[in-house]
Amino acid sequence: MADAAAFDYDVAIVGGGPTGCSAGVFTGRYGLDTVVFDRGRSSLQRCAYLENYLGFPGGVDIETFYGLIHDHVEAAGCDLVSDLVEAVELVGDDETATADVAGDSGGDAADAAATGPGFAVTTQSGETVTARRVVAAARYGGDFLEPLGDDEMFVTYEYDGETRTTFDRDYADVEGRTPIDGLYVAAPVSEVNVQAIMSAGQGARVGRSAITDHRLERGYPEDLARHWDWLRPEAELADEAAARDDWRERFDSRVPDDCDLPEERLRELREADVERQREMYVSDETVENRAEKGRERLAEHLGVAADSDSASDAGPE
Repeated sequence: MADAAAFDYDVAIVGGGPTGCSAGVFTGRYGLDTVVFDRGRSSLQRCAYLENYLGFPGGVDIETFYGLIHDHVEAAGCDLVSDLVEAVELVGDDETATADVAGDSGGDAADAAATGPGFAVTTQSGETVTARRVVAAARYGGDFLEPLGDDEMFVTYEYDGETRTTFDRDYADVEGRTPIDGLYVAAPVSEVNVQAIMSAGQGARVGRSAITDHRLERGYPEDLARHWDWLRPEAELADEAAARDDWRERFDSRVPDDCDLPEERLRELREADVERQREMYVSDETVENRAEKGRERLAEHLGVAADSDSASDAGPE
């Protein structure tokens, strides 16, 4: 396994609740090959009904909510696996490359092979996959990380006369990075995983950290490594040729003077970045089509027709 020439995934996420699914939506939409494992203790599934998640003014039942977030990660391109992760171990070395090394994940046609150590993720069913990066997103415990061998992950405490060990909720920094290259923790972390919507926000933050590090590996200067996932109306793009020139100039202005990348590689990254920015602009027709499909997907989970007005016509109970 350690000598494998490529990883099965760019990102493996352990935990399929709001935290892990939110991280997966970001990494999947960017184009990183992502797998989300969902089969463990879930704090949200102990909730009777969810009433404080933005966008559901009447609240939402837990089953429907889980169906929606799982549908979302799959729509973003992630594999969703219903299996419990038992162990995460380090594999490979600095010569190990990620999968799809030419025009690979992330959508950057200019991307070269990313190198670095990775992880083997083994599930309860005995299946093992490898990934360049792992995001821990399981609120209850981190026992599956013990094989990584970092004692700093865990702290001891006294309870009812016994000495117990638990995962250190402050092990990762605020963006989810840890001392182990490629390992991120979105849950459990201090003061965040107490509400579903806060957990989802932290998952998104950690997902973006993984994308940033992926781009850094591919040579993007630090000031250009952060990626923003948002769409804009094509009407704002009055002169596309001029806009592309502006984006190129903006890219060049943020390249540090001491950047040692070959000019050809820098040019490839610049054009890939320009193309990504162009893809952020969508036509009115595209917006309308996506909005319609979005309503249809939501209606499927609610068990109503997308154009149904039964809810608005319903009288008081």
